[in-house]
Amino acid sequence: MNLTGVLEGLLFVVGEDGISINQIKELLEIDDNKLKELVADLTLLYTEANRGITLKVLGNKLKLTTKEEHKNYYEKLVEIEDTELSQAALETLAIIAYNEPITRVTVDEIRGISSSHMIRKLASRDLIEEKGRSEAPGRPILYGVTDKFLDYFGLSSTSELPKLEEVEITEEEKDLFESKYKEIVE
Repeated sequence: MNLTGVLEGLLFVVGEDGISINQIKELLEIDDNKLKELVADLTLLYTEANRGITLKVLGNKLKLTTKEEHKNYYEKLVEIEDTELSQAALETLAIIAYNEPITRVTVDEIRGISSSHMIRKLASRDLIEEKGRSEAPGRPILYGVTDKFLDYFGLSSTSELPKLEEVEITEEEKDLFESKYKEIVE
């Protein structure tokens, strides 16, 4: 088995947290000498000009990081993503703000589409955060808005959110919806 590839995969899986040298030795069942050899192999691989990442030894941990010489491009990406929220992000954020604490599955049900990407994006921008765990099977994560969300929208609390108008659906509209749905299903 190619342990260099396994180590690279481990570094990818742990992401920005990195992995301790002792964990690597334990997982790969190797000694210090073999670890040094694997680190040297990966370091050499990542020094090639066509690679966008590099291997860093930070204290007692190894982690993959982006190359310093590409920093300007990464900053441009962050600037583009930070400029404004997309419609999908705003929808997801509104659902969470009005219904917190709420699970991702409930957000998905309300939106009618998977929200996992939007939730990750909003969490990375520190607009939402984990508020605990639901008592439902599997104990899914409950999400809510952060203080940064309140600052972003100029609110002191979620109680200042605009009140939602209740929309009543008439029997005629309900019948129309159900008849269209039946036509599609049949």
